[in-house]
Amino acid sequence: MTRLMWFRTDLRVHDNPALRHSRRDDDAATMAIYFVTEPQWEQHDLGSRRTNLMKQAACELHRSLDELGIPLLIVEKTDFAACTKFLRDIISQYDVTELNFNLEYEINERHRDIELSKWCKEENVAVNKFHDQCIAPPGELKTQNGDPYRVYSPFRKAWLKATKDYIDAPMSAPQSQDMRTLDHALRDYWKEQQWLPEFQQDELWTATEDAGHSQLKDFLDADARLYNDQRDIPELDATSRLSFYLAVGLLSPRQCIHGAWQHNGCLLSGGEAGLDSWINELVWREFYRHLIVAYPELCKHRAFRADYQDIPWRDSESDFQKWCRGETGYPVVDAAMKQLLAQGWMHNRLRMVTAMFLTKHLLIDWRWGEKYFSEQLVDADLASNNGGWQWSASTGADGAPYFRIFNPVTQSERFDKQGHFIARYLPELQSLPAKTRHFPDELSRKRCGYSTAIVEHKAARQRALDTFKSMEN
Repeated sequence: MTRLMWFRTDLRVHDNPALRHSRRDDDAATMAIYFVTEPQWEQHDLGSRRTNLMKQAACELHRSLDELGIPLLIVEKTDFAACTKFLRDIISQYDVTELNFNLEYEINERHRDIELSKWCKEENVAVNKFHDQCIAPPGELKTQNGDPYRVYSPFRKAWLKATKDYIDAPMSAPQSQDMRTLDHALRDYWKEQQWLPEFQQDELWTATEDAGHSQLKDFLDADARLYNDQRDIPELDATSRLSFYLAVGLLSPRQCIHGAWQHNGCLLSGGEAGLDSWINELVWREFYRHLIVAYPELCKHRAFRADYQDIPWRDSESDFQKWCRGETGYPVVDAAMKQLLAQGWMHNRLRMVTAMFLTKHLLIDWRWGEKYFSEQLVDADLASNNGGWQWSASTGADGAPYFRIFNPVTQSERFDKQGHFIARYLPELQSLPAKTRHFPDELSRKRCGYSTAIVEHKAARQRALDTFKSMEN
């Protein structure tokens, strides 16, 4: 008998439930497969930096599995349909008896898995599906009326109640298998088709499981206890920087939450403020995943709030491009956008500031920003990206009220008091006094060669208020 392990956004050997199930005993041999689908990734707005790192992760997974005696076949295809056809051919030709994979929650991926599972059932091939992206599987947490949660706070209470303040320990890597037990024809085919994608080493990010483990350990041992106090201050760089490893699947949420739980006195809430706060952020991540399953229209870029679906956004391409380049004339916004371009990552507080600036100050459709972030971020993730953008635009579940509009200057003065973060990414403003960096006067701007403000805060705020209020009529 042969079991086929299908890797997707779970490129790791530790705490991988589908892989562990595939190697639950030695009664059957395990083969593994992963698809590189660049045209499909591009269609889903993943940028070149992210896809390059995914290729590195796949090559590293190949090495890790090879040490376990599990052959990994990496196949290049154009889209999901081509992947499904290839799987059917492999299963039929080589008498695969079992297909195992971890679930993905986006709508296209779900439809792909449903159709393939139907075919497998008709062919008497066992299919085993596992949840590895959420502690509480989507659909399990309901309100008293049996509806999905639409607001975060009650969702969090239900999540904590369901976990009972306990997180199972992450699974170890599976047992090795003797390569000699593999079906010779299938093993030979895997060797004949062997192909490893080319990738370039990224200057800032290393797409390996070991790098994810090290980053998690370093964070929990050092910055996690100060997370609540320092997470909003971009110059300190005190966030976990684990979102990339979670997005690619080099780390599992359980590894993160269990580690935090251990460091927090075996508590998910009511422990140290920093660890409580970080666990809370991980639960937000689960909340957004539950939402895209309960409301699949979110995957189609629809506003969660139907009454805000047709907001008369300003389709200003020139203003949008200035925002993308970091040329709005608001230093904290521009510095954040420069960080995004330089690192493929942006501090979480600044993601909210820049998103709200685009949707409220410039009154530009949140979908433009969502797409741009997805193309630039190495941690691009549809559920979290969509949830964050709709929160900022006030169109989503539990979103900020439309009248809550961040003043970027105030945000800068509060969270970058000395303007150190601004100076790091806008060196032309380094010569200015700290207080002046937050919003230089016109003379200072001319001397430094810095952009004139693209819009005046008070007028832009009123325009946004009037626009959103008109949707209530």
